[in-house]
Amino acid sequence: MAIAVRRVMASSMKAFHFLQKQEQHTSYGPLQNMFQCSFDQFRSRSSAANPEVGTASGPEFEKWPNGGGFFHKSSCVDTTAVIEIGAIVHSKTVLGANVHLGSGTVVGPSVIIGQSTKIGYKVTLSNCSVGDSCVIHNGVCIGQDGFGFFVDEQGSIIKKPQMLYVRIGNHVEIGANTCIDRGSWRDTAIGDHSKIDNLVQIGHNVVIGQNCMLCGQVGIAGSVTMGDYVTLGGKVAVRDHVSIASKVRLAATSCVTKDITKSGSDPRMAQASCKHAQNF
Repeated sequence: MAIAVRRVMASSMKAFHFLQKQEQHTSYGPLQNMFQCSFDQFRSRSSAANPEVGTASGPEFEKWPNGGGFFHKSSCVDTTAVIEIGAIVHSKTVLGANVHLGSGTVVGPSVIIGQSTKIGYKVTLSNCSVGDSCVIHNGVCIGQDGFGFFVDEQGSIIKKPQMLYVRIGNHVEIGANTCIDRGSWRDTAIGDHSKIDNLVQIGHNVVIGQNCMLCGQVGIAGSVTMGDYVTLGGKVAVRDHVSIASKVRLAATSCVTKDITKSGSDPRMAQASCKHAQNF
């Protein structure tokens, strides 16, 4: 009987010490960050807002009360933003009003996301800015290094520097599992109101104009320049450093190997540049 009592007392003391440690790791002090955001006011208005410090990815991260995700102290998050549980926002990032981050999403350092943009589950954003009222679906990756390498005289493969950014305009929609690479000699850019389907690859330095539509499995190699109102059907492939004029429509499975300089031309004129091409 005495042995059983001692075991119960020992278990209680362990639980007591554990709770003491948990209290030491919880902070309710005012948030200080370089952007002087209004999170401290939001926290004071919400009785349920008790940010937890040091429980996600180190002591510099705190729990965001509107959704349960974590954010870095140096980031600037509007009080109306939602960071779902499992999402994390890194240092010096800016989230505008009514931004919504889905669970598992990672927003890297110094990313800017405009107001009313909705981001799905397990999205990765780095080295980029996203405009207002965009929709980014599940599994999208934006801002990773482009596929750029040198081959020296000995046949060794040497990586080219990939140091620039991706600029996403306003009212852009990006489908699931699409990848958009950061720039190397110029920023990769997607114009306002453009719509991108699932499983699209956009290489580094690509510039896409406004109101373009890219269907599923389109592949655009590096340094391509596209005008406005361009439509690419499913599985269209575009070679690197090609230019496509505004108001060009390419049928599914087309392969663009040369510049298309005229919009609205007869489809037969485009045969030198791609097969199965149709223009407005």
